[in-house]
Amino acid sequence: MTTCHETVPELLAQLVAGDTTSLDLTEACLQAIAMHDDAVGAFLHVAGDSARETAESVDRRRAAGEALGPLAGLPVAIKDALVTTDQPTTCGSRMLEGWTPPYDAHVIQRLRQADAVLIGKTNMDEFAMGSTTENSAFGPTRTPWNLDCVAGGSSGGSAAAVAAGFAPLAVGSDTGGSIRQPASFCGVVGLKPSYGRVSRYGLVAYASSLDQVGPFARDVAGAAALLEVLAGHDQRDGTSVDMPVPRFQEQLDRPLDNLRIGICPEHFSEGLDTGVRETLEQALDVYRRQGAVVQEIELPHSRFAVACYYLVAPSEASSNLA
Repeated sequence: MTTCHETVPELLAQLVAGDTTSLDLTEACLQAIAMHDDAVGAFLHVAGDSARETAESVDRRRAAGEALGPLAGLPVAIKDALVTTDQPTTCGSRMLEGWTPPYDAHVIQRLRQADAVLIGKTNMDEFAMGSTTENSAFGPTRTPWNLDCVAGGSSGGSAAAVAAGFAPLAVGSDTGGSIRQPASFCGVVGLKPSYGRVSRYGLVAYASSLDQVGPFARDVAGAAALLEVLAGHDQRDGTSVDMPVPRFQEQLDRPLDNLRIGICPEHFSEGLDTGVRETLEQALDVYRRQGAVVQEIELPHSRFAVACYYLVAPSEASSNLA
C-alpha cells in the first residue's frame, strides 16, 4: 500500500507507472491524519473534500494522456501563514479564526499550476512569532518521533506533517530559523531559500526583510522538486529576483570535487549537544570522501546575530501587524 512515508521520486514513479493513483495516495494521507493527528497536532484545517476532488481530476487527466504539472497528484501541506481562497487562514491566531482570504498566495498559485493536491493548513506559532509551535492559539504541535517533545517552530506543523507521513511535502516560512529548526527537530529536510528566490506575495508578513517561503520534504530530492515549483519571479513582490530558476534536481548528482565548505568555530558554541556535534562531523566526513574541501573560517560577528535579529524582527513586525 502506498503511503506518504515514501519519497517524492518514489511516489512520482508509482503514479506515472500506474502502480497507484493520486486518489489512493491522498486517501492514505487523510487516513493517517485522522488516525494520528490528534496526538501530533500538525493540522489546523484538513481539506479532505477539495483534496479528493483535485486528486480525482489529476487521475482522470493522467488516464486521458493529458500533460500534467511536475507535482501532479502529490499531497502538499501548507503553513497557515499563506493565504488560500478555498481554505481558512488563521496564522495560528483566534483573531483570524474563520477568515477565508479572497486571493491565493503566489506559491499557492504555483502549486495549483503544478497539479499538487493541497491537503490542508498546518499549525504554527501565532503570527509566526515563536520557535516551538506551542504558541498557537489552537494548541501545540509535537514531533512525531517523541510526543513529549516540541516540533520546533514556527513552521512546526509543516515539519511534523512530513515526518508523520501526513504529506510527502509541505511549505513553510522562515524568518529566523522557522523552517530550518523544526526540520531538524522532526528529522526532515527543510530549506530557507536565498532572499528573493521565492515570492512573499500572500505570506502574512512577520519581518519583511527576513521572511522567506521554503520547502519541507523527506529527502533532498523532494525538497529540490518542491523548490523548483515555488521559486520564480513575481512582479507583485518588489523583492522578488528576476532570474532563471535552476533545475535543482539536476544538481543532486553533481561531483563535489573541490567544493569548499566553510566551518565556523563560532557555531560550535557551549551548550551544543554532543550527538548533534558528532552527527555534523560525520556529515563533514561524507563530504570529504566525496572530494569536497572542508576548511575553518571565521565569522566573528556571528555573536551579534541574535541581538540584531531581535532588533530588526520585532521592529518590522510592529509595522506589518499593527
